Amino acid sequence: MQEKELILIIDFYGQYNQLIARRVRECNVYSEIVPFNTSIEKIKEKNPKGIIFTGGPASVYAENAPKCTKEIFELGIPVLGICYGMQLMTYTLGGNVARADKREYGTTDVSIDNSSLLFEGFENTNGFLMSHTDFVEKVPEGFKNIGHTTSCPNAAMENKGRNLYGIQFHPEVNSSINGTQVIKNIDKVIPSDVQKTWDDNLKQYYVEYQDGSYTKKMWIEDEKSLKEKIGDKKALCALSGGVDSSVAAVLLSRAIGKNLTCIFVDHGLLRKNEGDEVEEVFKNQDINFIRVDAKDRFLAKLAGVTDPERKRKIIGEEFIRVFEEEAKKIGTVDFLVQGTIYPDVIESGLGKSSVIKSHHNVGGLPDYVDFKEIVEPLRDLFKDEVRKTGLELGIPENLVFRQPFPGPGLAIRIIGEITDDKLTILKNADSIFREEIAKAGLHKNINQYFAVLTNLKSVGVMGDERTYDYAIALRAVTTTDFMTAEVTLLPTETITTAANRIVNEVKHINRVLFDYTTKPPATIEFE
Repeated sequence: MQEKELILIIDFYGQYNQLIARRVRECNVYSEIVPFNTSIEKIKEKNPKGIIFTGGPASVYAENAPKCTKEIFELGIPVLGICYGMQLMTYTLGGNVARADKREYGTTDVSIDNSSLLFEGFENTNGFLMSHTDFVEKVPEGFKNIGHTTSCPNAAMENKGRNLYGIQFHPEVNSSINGTQVIKNIDKVIPSDVQKTWDDNLKQYYVEYQDGSYTKKMWIEDEKSLKEKIGDKKALCALSGGVDSSVAAVLLSRAIGKNLTCIFVDHGLLRKNEGDEVEEVFKNQDINFIRVDAKDRFLAKLAGVTDPERKRKIIGEEFIRVFEEEAKKIGTVDFLVQGTIYPDVIESGLGKSSVIKSHHNVGGLPDYVDFKEIVEPLRDLFKDEVRKTGLELGIPENLVFRQPFPGPGLAIRIIGEITDDKLTILKNADSIFREEIAKAGLHKNINQYFAVLTNLKSVGVMGDERTYDYAIALRAVTTTDFMTAEVTLLPTETITTAANRIVNEVKHINRVLFDYTTKPPATIEFE
Protein backbone atom coordinates (compact mmCIF):
# COMPACT_ATOMS: atom_id res chain seq x y z
CA MET A 1 0.00 0.00 0.00
CA GLN A 2 1.25 3.47 -0.83
CA GLU A 3 2.59 5.24 2.23
CA LYS A 4 0.35 8.07 3.43
CA GLU A 5 0.83 10.82 5.95
CA LEU A 6 -1.26 9.87 8.91
CA ILE A 7 -2.75 10.45 12.31
CA LEU A 8 -1.84 7.54 14.58
CA ILE A 9 -4.49 6.33 17.03
CA ILE A 10 -3.09 4.50 20.05
CA ASP A 11 -5.65 2.13 21.51
CA PHE A 12 -5.97 1.64 25.27
CA TYR A 13 -8.76 -0.94 24.92
CA GLY A 14 -11.23 1.82 24.14
CA GLN A 15 -14.71 0.85 22.97
CA TYR A 16 -14.69 3.75 20.49
CA ASN A 17 -11.24 3.15 18.99
CA GLN A 18 -12.46 2.42 15.46
CA LEU A 19 -14.95 5.25 15.64
CA ILE A 20 -12.15 7.73 16.33
CA ALA A 21 -10.28 6.44 13.28
CA ARG A 22 -13.39 6.83 11.20
CA ARG A 23 -13.96 10.39 12.33
CA VAL A 24 -10.40 11.26 11.34
CA ARG A 25 -10.92 9.72 7.91
CA GLU A 26 -14.07 11.77 7.53
CA CYS A 27 -11.79 14.79 7.85
CA ASN A 28 -9.88 13.43 4.80
CA VAL A 29 -6.81 12.54 6.83
CA TYR A 30 -5.55 8.97 6.78
CA SER A 31 -5.48 7.12 10.12
CA GLU A 32 -4.17 3.89 11.58
CA ILE A 33 -4.86 2.18 14.89
CA VAL A 34 -2.09 0.53 16.91
CA PRO A 35 -2.26 -1.07 20.38
CA PHE A 36 -0.83 0.81 23.36
CA ASN A 37 2.17 -1.52 23.67
CA THR A 38 3.48 -0.62 20.22
CA SER A 39 7.16 0.24 20.64
CA ILE A 40 8.33 3.82 20.38
CA GLU A 41 10.62 2.69 17.56
CA LYS A 42 7.61 1.42 15.59
CA ILE A 43 5.75 4.67 16.22
CA LYS A 44 8.71 6.69 14.97
CA GLU A 45 8.93 4.45 11.92
CA LYS A 46 5.34 5.27 11.00
CA ASN A 47 6.22 8.98 11.22
CA PRO A 48 2.75 10.23 12.23
CA LYS A 49 1.79 13.88 11.89
CA GLY A 50 -0.26 13.62 15.06
CA ILE A 51 -1.29 11.09 17.71
CA ILE A 52 -4.63 10.46 19.41
CA PHE A 53 -4.97 8.42 22.61
CA THR A 54 -8.27 6.54 22.91
CA GLY A 55 -10.35 6.08 26.02
CA GLY A 56 -10.31 2.85 27.99
CA PRO A 57 -11.90 1.06 30.97
CA ALA A 58 -8.87 1.12 33.31
CA SER A 59 -7.73 3.53 36.02
CA VAL A 60 -4.31 4.98 35.24
CA TYR A 61 -3.09 4.44 38.79
CA ALA A 62 -4.03 0.72 38.77
CA GLU A 63 -1.13 -1.73 38.76
CA ASN A 64 -1.91 -3.38 35.42
CA ALA A 65 -3.33 -0.34 33.63
CA PRO A 66 -2.12 0.16 30.04
CA LYS A 67 0.58 2.81 29.94
CA CYS A 68 2.79 4.55 27.40
CA THR A 69 6.32 5.81 27.34
CA LYS A 70 6.93 9.45 28.21
CA GLU A 71 8.97 9.70 25.01
CA ILE A 72 5.76 9.90 22.97
CA PHE A 73 5.24 13.41 24.30
CA GLU A 74 8.76 14.39 23.26
CA LEU A 75 8.41 13.57 19.56
CA GLY A 76 7.54 17.16 18.71
CA ILE A 77 4.18 16.27 17.16
CA PRO A 78 0.67 17.06 18.46
CA VAL A 79 -0.93 14.56 20.86
CA LEU A 80 -4.63 14.55 21.77
CA GLY A 81 -5.74 12.43 24.73
CA ILE A 82 -9.42 11.43 24.91
CA CYS A 83 -10.96 10.39 28.29
CA TYR A 84 -8.51 7.75 29.61
CA GLY A 85 -6.04 9.21 27.12
CA MET A 86 -6.24 12.60 28.85
CA GLN A 87 -5.85 10.96 32.26
CA LEU A 88 -2.83 8.98 31.05
CA MET A 89 -1.23 12.14 29.64
CA THR A 90 -1.79 13.82 33.00
CA TYR A 91 -0.46 10.88 35.01
CA THR A 92 2.63 10.44 32.82
CA LEU A 93 3.54 14.13 32.86
CA GLY A 94 3.21 14.68 36.60
CA GLY A 95 -0.39 15.76 37.13
CA ASN A 96 -2.91 14.13 39.47
CA VAL A 97 -5.73 11.74 38.57
CA ALA A 98 -8.30 10.74 41.19
CA ARG A 99 -11.62 8.95 41.58
CA ALA A 100 -14.53 11.36 41.38
CA ASP A 101 -17.20 11.57 44.07
CA LYS A 102 -19.79 11.88 41.32
CA ARG A 103 -19.62 9.97 38.03
CA GLU A 104 -20.45 11.62 34.71
CA TYR A 105 -22.30 9.56 32.09
CA GLY A 106 -24.29 10.90 29.17
CA THR A 107 -24.35 14.22 27.31
CA THR A 108 -23.05 16.97 29.60
CA ASP A 109 -22.68 20.73 29.21
CA VAL A 110 -18.98 21.60 29.03
CA SER A 111 -17.83 25.19 29.50
CA ILE A 112 -14.85 25.72 27.21
CA ASP A 113 -12.22 28.33 26.43
CA ASN A 114 -12.83 28.95 22.75
CA SER A 115 -9.60 30.91 22.44
CA SER A 116 -7.93 27.49 22.26
CA LEU A 117 -7.22 26.28 18.74
CA LEU A 118 -8.90 23.01 19.66
CA PHE A 119 -12.21 24.80 20.26
CA GLU A 120 -11.97 27.53 17.66
CA GLY A 121 -15.42 28.46 16.36
CA PHE A 122 -17.29 26.92 19.31
CA GLU A 123 -19.83 28.47 21.64
CA ASN A 124 -18.82 28.93 25.28
CA THR A 125 -20.91 25.93 26.34
CA ASN A 126 -21.27 22.71 24.33
CA GLY A 127 -22.90 19.33 24.95
CA PHE A 128 -20.41 16.46 24.86
CA LEU A 129 -20.66 12.81 25.85
CA MET A 130 -19.03 12.08 29.21
CA SER A 131 -18.34 8.51 30.32
CA HIS A 132 -15.92 8.45 33.25
CA THR A 133 -15.46 7.82 36.96
CA ASP A 134 -11.86 9.04 37.32
CA PHE A 135 -10.97 12.65 36.57
CA VAL A 136 -7.98 14.98 36.27
CA GLU A 137 -7.63 16.56 39.70
CA LYS A 138 -4.59 18.67 38.79
CA VAL A 139 -3.23 19.33 35.29
CA PRO A 140 0.51 18.78 34.69
CA GLU A 141 2.95 21.66 34.92
CA GLY A 142 2.85 23.86 31.83
CA PHE A 143 -0.78 22.93 31.00
CA LYS A 144 -3.73 25.31 30.95
CA ASN A 145 -7.31 24.39 31.84
CA ILE A 146 -9.55 25.02 28.81
CA GLY A 147 -12.77 23.30 29.85
CA HIS A 148 -14.86 22.28 32.87
CA THR A 149 -18.27 20.99 33.94
CA THR A 150 -20.14 21.36 37.20
CA SER A 151 -18.65 18.06 38.38
CA CYS A 152 -15.34 17.93 36.52
CA PRO A 153 -12.97 20.88 37.13
CA ASN A 154 -10.59 19.83 34.34
CA ALA A 155 -12.64 18.62 31.37
CA ALA A 156 -10.07 19.86 28.84
CA MET A 157 -6.47 21.04 28.96
CA GLU A 158 -3.67 22.17 26.66
CA ASN A 159 0.03 22.85 26.56
CA LYS A 160 0.13 25.02 23.48
CA GLY A 161 3.91 25.24 23.38
CA ARG A 162 4.30 21.44 23.25
CA ASN A 163 1.13 20.89 21.16
CA LEU A 164 -0.37 18.59 23.79
CA TYR A 165 -4.13 18.48 24.35
CA GLY A 166 -6.47 16.50 26.58
CA ILE A 167 -10.26 16.22 26.67
CA GLN A 168 -12.29 14.22 29.17
CA PHE A 169 -15.28 13.88 26.84
CA HIS A 170 -15.76 11.79 23.69
CA PRO A 171 -15.96 13.98 20.55
CA GLU A 172 -16.07 10.90 18.29
CA VAL A 173 -19.63 9.85 19.19
CA ASN A 174 -22.75 11.28 17.58
CA SER A 175 -24.27 12.38 20.88
CA SER A 176 -21.45 14.93 21.29
CA ILE A 177 -22.74 18.12 19.67
CA ASN A 178 -20.12 19.42 17.23
CA GLY A 179 -17.86 16.60 18.36
CA THR A 180 -16.51 15.97 14.88
CA GLN A 181 -15.48 19.63 14.75
CA VAL A 182 -13.07 18.94 17.61
CA ILE A 183 -11.46 16.25 15.45
CA LYS A 184 -11.43 18.64 12.50
CA ASN A 185 -9.73 21.29 14.60
CA ILE A 186 -6.74 19.00 14.83
CA ASP A 187 -5.97 20.65 11.49
CA LYS A 188 -5.09 23.76 13.43
CA VAL A 189 -2.54 22.06 15.66
CA ILE A 190 -0.90 19.65 13.21
CA PRO A 191 1.51 20.84 10.52
CA SER A 192 -0.36 22.73 7.83
CA ASP A 193 1.24 20.69 5.07
CA VAL A 194 -0.28 17.34 6.13
CA GLN A 195 -1.71 15.59 3.11
CA LYS A 196 -5.49 15.33 3.04
CA THR A 197 -5.56 12.50 0.58
CA TRP A 198 -8.06 10.28 2.34
CA ASP A 199 -11.27 10.60 0.33
CA ASP A 200 -14.64 10.05 2.00
CA ASN A 201 -15.11 7.20 -0.43
CA LEU A 202 -16.68 3.82 0.28
CA LYS A 203 -13.79 1.82 -1.09
CA GLN A 204 -11.31 3.54 1.19
CA TYR A 205 -12.96 2.65 4.49
CA TYR A 206 -10.19 0.60 5.98
CA VAL A 207 -7.51 0.95 8.59
CA GLU A 208 -4.33 -1.08 9.07
CA TYR A 209 -4.40 -2.47 12.59
CA GLN A 210 -1.10 -3.73 13.98
CA ASP A 211 -1.73 -6.74 16.22
CA GLY A 212 1.60 -8.19 17.31
CA SER A 213 3.42 -9.24 14.18
CA TYR A 214 0.26 -9.24 12.06
CA THR A 215 -1.21 -6.41 10.04
CA LYS A 216 -4.97 -6.70 9.69
CA LYS A 217 -6.83 -4.77 7.01
CA MET A 218 -9.98 -3.27 8.46
CA TRP A 219 -12.03 -3.15 5.28
CA ILE A 220 -14.68 -5.06 3.44
CA GLU A 221 -13.31 -7.81 1.27
CA ASP A 222 -14.15 -7.01 -2.32
CA GLU A 223 -15.54 -9.41 -4.90
CA LYS A 224 -12.13 -10.14 -6.41
CA SER A 225 -10.47 -11.07 -3.10
CA LEU A 226 -13.43 -13.23 -2.08
CA LYS A 227 -13.38 -15.05 -5.41
CA GLU A 228 -9.66 -15.70 -5.07
CA LYS A 229 -10.06 -16.93 -1.49
CA ILE A 230 -13.02 -19.27 -2.08
CA GLY A 231 -12.32 -20.23 -5.70
CA ASP A 232 -14.60 -23.05 -6.88
CA LYS A 233 -15.33 -24.27 -3.35
CA LYS A 234 -18.73 -23.99 -1.72
CA ALA A 235 -19.84 -21.56 0.94
CA LEU A 236 -22.81 -21.26 3.26
CA CYS A 237 -24.17 -17.88 4.26
CA ALA A 238 -25.89 -17.37 7.58
CA LEU A 239 -28.84 -15.35 6.32
CA SER A 240 -31.15 -13.66 8.82
CA GLY A 241 -32.85 -11.29 6.39
CA GLY A 242 -31.41 -8.23 8.11
CA VAL A 243 -29.26 -5.71 6.26
CA ASP A 244 -25.93 -7.14 7.49
CA SER A 245 -26.42 -10.73 6.39
CA SER A 246 -28.26 -9.61 3.24
CA VAL A 247 -25.37 -7.41 2.11
CA ALA A 248 -22.91 -10.22 2.88
CA ALA A 249 -25.08 -12.66 0.87
CA VAL A 250 -25.31 -10.42 -2.20
CA LEU A 251 -21.58 -9.64 -2.08
CA LEU A 252 -20.68 -13.33 -1.93
CA SER A 253 -23.25 -14.21 -4.58
CA ARG A 254 -21.67 -11.74 -6.97
CA ALA A 255 -18.25 -13.17 -6.18
CA ILE A 256 -18.91 -16.93 -6.36
CA GLY A 257 -22.41 -17.28 -7.85
CA LYS A 258 -24.16 -20.62 -7.37
CA ASN A 259 -21.33 -21.91 -5.18
CA LEU A 260 -23.06 -19.93 -2.43
CA THR A 261 -26.01 -21.37 -0.53
CA CYS A 262 -27.91 -19.12 1.87
CA ILE A 263 -29.33 -20.83 4.93
CA PHE A 264 -32.10 -19.05 6.77
CA VAL A 265 -32.48 -20.58 10.22
CA ASP A 266 -35.94 -19.89 11.56
CA HIS A 267 -35.21 -20.37 15.26
CA GLY A 268 -38.70 -19.32 16.30
CA LEU A 269 -37.30 -16.18 17.90
CA LEU A 270 -38.21 -13.86 15.04
CA ARG A 271 -40.78 -11.08 15.02
CA LYS A 272 -44.35 -11.85 14.10
CA ASN A 273 -44.60 -13.23 10.53
CA GLU A 274 -40.94 -12.38 9.90
CA GLY A 275 -39.91 -15.84 8.73
CA ASP A 276 -42.42 -15.71 5.88
CA GLU A 277 -41.36 -12.16 5.00
CA VAL A 278 -37.67 -13.11 4.77
CA GLU A 279 -38.46 -16.06 2.55
CA GLU A 280 -40.58 -13.87 0.29
CA VAL A 281 -37.72 -11.38 -0.19
CA PHE A 282 -35.05 -13.94 -1.11
CA LYS A 283 -36.95 -16.61 -2.98
CA ASN A 284 -37.00 -14.31 -6.02
CA GLN A 285 -33.25 -13.60 -5.83
CA ASP A 286 -30.78 -15.55 -7.96
CA ILE A 287 -29.47 -17.22 -4.79
CA ASN A 288 -29.67 -20.79 -3.50
CA PHE A 289 -32.04 -20.33 -0.53
CA ILE A 290 -32.93 -22.86 2.17
CA ARG A 291 -35.26 -22.21 5.10
CA VAL A 292 -34.72 -24.43 8.15
CA ASP A 293 -37.48 -24.69 10.77
CA ALA A 294 -35.52 -25.06 14.03
CA LYS A 295 -37.88 -23.49 16.56
CA ASP A 296 -38.37 -26.59 18.71
CA ARG A 297 -34.65 -27.29 18.69
CA PHE A 298 -33.71 -23.83 19.94
CA LEU A 299 -36.43 -23.63 22.58
CA ALA A 300 -35.37 -27.01 23.96
CA LYS A 301 -31.77 -25.78 24.29
CA LEU A 302 -32.90 -22.53 25.94
CA ALA A 303 -35.32 -24.14 28.39
CA GLY A 304 -34.69 -22.90 31.92
CA VAL A 305 -31.87 -20.54 30.87
CA THR A 306 -32.11 -17.01 32.30
CA ASP A 307 -28.58 -15.59 32.02
CA PRO A 308 -28.34 -13.36 28.91
CA GLU A 309 -24.74 -14.31 28.10
CA ARG A 310 -25.62 -17.99 28.34
CA LYS A 311 -28.57 -17.43 25.97
CA ARG A 312 -26.25 -15.85 23.41
CA LYS A 313 -23.69 -18.63 23.70
CA ILE A 314 -26.36 -21.32 23.26
CA ILE A 315 -27.87 -19.59 20.24
CA GLY A 316 -24.44 -19.04 18.69
CA GLU A 317 -23.45 -22.67 19.02
CA GLU A 318 -26.80 -23.97 17.85
CA PHE A 319 -26.63 -21.75 14.76
CA ILE A 320 -23.30 -23.30 13.87
CA ARG A 321 -24.54 -26.83 14.43
CA VAL A 322 -27.54 -26.27 12.17
CA PHE A 323 -25.26 -24.95 9.43
CA GLU A 324 -22.97 -27.92 9.80
CA GLU A 325 -25.90 -30.31 9.38
CA GLU A 326 -27.21 -28.44 6.35
CA ALA A 327 -23.75 -28.36 4.84
CA LYS A 328 -23.50 -32.14 4.98
CA LYS A 329 -26.70 -32.36 2.94
CA ILE A 330 -25.17 -30.15 0.25
CA GLY A 331 -21.77 -31.83 0.14
CA THR A 332 -18.36 -30.51 1.01
CA VAL A 333 -18.64 -26.91 2.22
CA ASP A 334 -15.45 -25.16 3.28
CA PHE A 335 -16.62 -21.66 4.16
CA LEU A 336 -19.23 -20.19 6.49
CA VAL A 337 -20.25 -16.60 5.65
CA GLN A 338 -21.62 -14.29 8.37
CA GLY A 339 -22.85 -10.69 8.40
CA THR A 340 -20.78 -9.72 11.44
CA ILE A 341 -20.17 -5.94 11.66
CA TYR A 342 -17.71 -3.96 13.73
CA PRO A 343 -20.00 -2.93 16.65
CA ASP A 344 -20.60 -6.69 17.16
CA VAL A 345 -16.87 -7.25 17.38
CA ILE A 346 -16.26 -4.32 19.72
CA GLU A 347 -19.05 -5.25 22.12
CA SER A 348 -17.90 -8.86 22.15
CA GLY A 349 -14.42 -7.74 23.17
CA LEU A 350 -11.75 -6.78 20.62
CA GLY A 351 -8.44 -8.13 21.85
CA LYS A 352 -8.50 -7.22 25.53
CA SER A 353 -11.25 -4.63 25.17
CA SER A 354 -13.97 -4.85 27.75
CA VAL A 355 -16.75 -7.32 26.85
CA ILE A 356 -20.16 -5.65 26.89
CA LYS A 357 -22.11 -8.58 25.46
CA SER A 358 -21.29 -11.55 23.27
CA HIS A 359 -22.91 -11.55 19.85
CA HIS A 360 -24.14 -14.87 18.51
CA ASN A 361 -21.92 -14.59 15.48
CA VAL A 362 -18.79 -13.39 17.30
CA GLY A 363 -18.26 -14.18 20.97
CA GLY A 364 -20.96 -16.81 20.85
CA LEU A 365 -19.11 -19.12 18.45
CA PRO A 366 -18.15 -22.52 19.85
CA ASP A 367 -14.55 -23.65 20.18
CA TYR A 368 -14.90 -26.14 17.32
CA VAL A 369 -16.49 -25.22 14.01
CA ASP A 370 -16.71 -27.77 11.19
CA PHE A 371 -15.76 -25.37 8.41
CA LYS A 372 -12.39 -24.55 6.90
CA GLU A 373 -12.86 -20.86 7.52
CA ILE A 374 -15.44 -18.31 8.63
CA VAL A 375 -15.75 -15.41 6.17
CA GLU A 376 -16.96 -12.08 7.58
CA PRO A 377 -16.62 -9.51 4.78
CA LEU A 378 -18.36 -6.74 6.74
CA ARG A 379 -16.54 -7.30 10.00
CA ASP A 380 -14.87 -3.89 10.07
CA LEU A 381 -17.77 -1.70 8.98
CA PHE A 382 -20.30 0.26 10.97
CA LYS A 383 -24.01 -0.06 10.27
CA ASP A 384 -24.23 3.07 8.11
CA GLU A 385 -21.22 1.89 6.10
CA VAL A 386 -22.93 -1.46 5.57
CA ARG A 387 -25.99 0.34 4.23
CA LYS A 388 -23.78 2.38 1.91
CA THR A 389 -22.19 -0.85 0.72
CA GLY A 390 -25.62 -2.36 0.10
CA LEU A 391 -26.67 0.57 -2.07
CA GLU A 392 -23.37 0.32 -3.98
CA LEU A 393 -24.17 -3.35 -4.62
CA GLY A 394 -27.58 -2.44 -6.02
CA ILE A 395 -29.66 -3.95 -3.20
CA PRO A 396 -33.18 -2.45 -3.07
CA GLU A 397 -33.43 0.50 -0.71
CA ASN A 398 -36.31 -1.01 1.29
CA LEU A 399 -34.12 -3.98 2.19
CA VAL A 400 -31.01 -1.90 2.87
CA PHE A 401 -32.88 0.27 5.37
CA ARG A 402 -34.84 -2.51 6.98
CA GLN A 403 -35.19 -2.27 10.75
CA PRO A 404 -32.17 -3.93 12.45
CA PHE A 405 -32.84 -7.13 14.34
CA PRO A 406 -30.35 -8.94 16.61
CA GLY A 407 -29.17 -12.41 15.65
CA PRO A 408 -30.38 -13.96 18.94
CA GLY A 409 -33.76 -12.43 18.12
CA LEU A 410 -36.45 -12.18 20.76
CA ALA A 411 -34.36 -14.33 23.11
CA ILE A 412 -32.63 -11.15 24.29
CA ARG A 413 -35.89 -9.21 24.42
CA ILE A 414 -37.43 -11.63 26.90
CA ILE A 415 -35.94 -11.10 30.34
CA GLY A 416 -35.53 -14.39 32.15
CA GLU A 417 -36.58 -17.81 30.89
CA ILE A 418 -37.85 -18.16 27.31
CA THR A 419 -41.06 -20.09 26.71
CA ASP A 420 -43.39 -20.46 23.75
CA ASP A 421 -46.10 -18.57 25.65
CA LYS A 422 -43.75 -15.65 26.36
CA LEU A 423 -42.74 -15.56 22.70
CA THR A 424 -46.38 -15.27 21.67
CA ILE A 425 -46.94 -12.43 24.13
CA LEU A 426 -43.90 -10.49 22.94
CA LYS A 427 -44.53 -11.05 19.22
CA ASN A 428 -48.05 -9.67 19.52
CA ALA A 429 -47.02 -6.68 21.66
CA ASP A 430 -44.08 -5.84 19.40
CA SER A 431 -46.29 -6.08 16.31
CA ILE A 432 -48.76 -3.57 17.78
CA PHE A 433 -45.98 -1.13 18.67
CA ARG A 434 -44.53 -1.39 15.18
CA GLU A 435 -47.96 -0.86 13.62
CA GLU A 436 -48.51 2.34 15.61
CA ILE A 437 -45.05 3.64 14.71
CA ALA A 438 -45.86 3.05 11.03
CA LYS A 439 -49.30 4.71 11.35
CA ALA A 440 -47.59 7.80 12.77
CA GLY A 441 -45.24 7.87 9.77
CA LEU A 442 -42.19 7.54 12.04
CA HIS A 443 -40.82 4.20 10.86
CA LYS A 444 -38.24 5.76 8.50
CA ASN A 445 -36.98 8.23 11.10
CA ILE A 446 -36.29 5.85 13.99
CA ASN A 447 -33.23 3.65 13.68
CA GLN A 448 -34.49 0.95 16.03
CA TYR A 449 -37.74 0.43 17.90
CA PHE A 450 -39.12 -2.64 19.63
CA ALA A 451 -40.91 -4.11 22.64
CA VAL A 452 -39.32 -6.07 25.49
CA LEU A 453 -41.07 -8.54 27.77
CA THR A 454 -39.72 -7.77 31.22
CA ASN A 455 -39.57 -10.23 34.09
CA LEU A 456 -41.54 -7.74 36.18
CA LYS A 457 -45.02 -8.62 37.35
CA SER A 458 -47.29 -6.10 38.98
CA VAL A 459 -50.88 -5.71 40.19
CA GLY A 460 -53.45 -4.35 37.78
CA VAL A 461 -57.21 -4.04 37.44
CA MET A 462 -59.22 -5.12 34.41
CA GLY A 463 -62.96 -4.78 34.77
CA ASP A 464 -63.72 -5.74 38.32
CA GLU A 465 -60.89 -8.25 38.56
CA ARG A 466 -57.42 -7.99 40.07
CA THR A 467 -54.61 -9.04 37.74
CA TYR A 468 -51.01 -9.93 38.37
CA ASP A 469 -49.29 -9.90 35.00
CA TYR A 470 -46.22 -8.86 33.04
CA ALA A 471 -44.99 -5.39 32.07
CA ILE A 472 -43.93 -4.62 28.51
CA ALA A 473 -41.17 -2.06 27.92
CA LEU A 474 -41.08 -0.04 24.68
CA ARG A 475 -37.83 1.35 23.27
CA ALA A 476 -37.06 3.70 20.35
CA VAL A 477 -33.63 5.13 19.54
CA THR A 478 -31.90 7.26 16.94
CA THR A 479 -28.36 6.44 15.86
CA THR A 480 -26.10 6.12 12.82
CA ASP A 481 -23.20 4.01 14.06
CA PHE A 482 -25.03 1.92 16.72
CA MET A 483 -22.12 2.57 19.07
CA THR A 484 -24.10 5.38 20.69
CA ALA A 485 -27.82 6.09 20.59
CA GLU A 486 -30.21 8.82 21.64
CA VAL A 487 -33.76 8.20 22.81
CA THR A 488 -36.39 9.00 20.20
CA LEU A 489 -39.10 11.02 21.90
CA LEU A 490 -42.31 9.68 20.39
CA PRO A 491 -45.59 11.62 20.31
CA THR A 492 -47.64 11.00 23.44
CA GLU A 493 -50.56 9.82 21.32
CA THR A 494 -48.42 7.15 19.64
CA ILE A 495 -47.19 5.74 22.96
CA THR A 496 -50.57 5.83 24.69
CA THR A 497 -52.37 4.28 21.71
CA ALA A 498 -49.80 1.48 21.54
CA ALA A 499 -50.00 0.96 25.30
CA ASN A 500 -53.80 0.80 25.30
CA ARG A 501 -53.85 -1.64 22.41
CA ILE A 502 -51.22 -3.87 24.02
CA VAL A 503 -53.02 -4.22 27.37
CA ASN A 504 -56.35 -4.77 25.62
CA GLU A 505 -55.25 -7.09 22.82
CA VAL A 506 -52.38 -9.07 24.37
CA LYS A 507 -53.14 -11.51 27.18
CA HIS A 508 -51.04 -11.41 30.37
CA ILE A 509 -49.90 -7.78 29.95
CA ASN A 510 -51.28 -5.16 32.34
CA ARG A 511 -48.59 -2.48 32.25
CA VAL A 512 -46.56 -0.72 29.52
CA LEU A 513 -43.31 1.18 30.21
CA PHE A 514 -41.12 3.39 27.97
CA ASP A 515 -37.31 3.31 28.16
CA TYR A 516 -35.74 6.78 28.18
CA THR A 517 -32.10 5.65 28.59
CA THR A 518 -29.40 6.60 26.07
CA LYS A 519 -26.48 4.42 24.93
CA PRO A 520 -24.28 4.71 26.90
CA PRO A 521 -24.85 4.01 29.72
CA ALA A 522 -27.39 1.44 28.46
CA THR A 523 -27.07 -0.76 25.40
CA ILE A 524 -29.68 -0.57 22.65
CA GLU A 525 -30.97 -4.03 23.49
CA PHE A 526 -31.95 -4.95 27.07
CA GLU A 527 -29.75 -8.07 27.19
